[in-house]
Amino acid sequence: MRLDKFLKVSRLIKRRSVANEICSSGRVALNGRPAKPGAEVKPGDILEITFGQGRSRIQIREVRETVRKEQAQELYVILDSGQPGELN
Repeated sequence: MRLDKFLKVSRLIKRRSVANEICSSGRVALNGRPAKPGAEVKPGDILEITFGQGRSRIQIREVRETVRKEQAQELYVILDSGQPGELN
């Protein structure tokens, strides 16, 4: 699955267009390397997302095309968060 789509499906970022923009601006790293919106993600990958003054590390647990809002948090595990609150 594409990185920008995963960010939207997992609800880490609310809109795919915003996810695409954040990836394109270099604020997302996949397994320690800057990631483009079309980068393929798979379970076990580590995402680092920079937002504001903080940075969060997230491990992908599962990749699904669609998911209910209540189940979205099952797709990932937050390893550490540089800032409390939502990522978006």
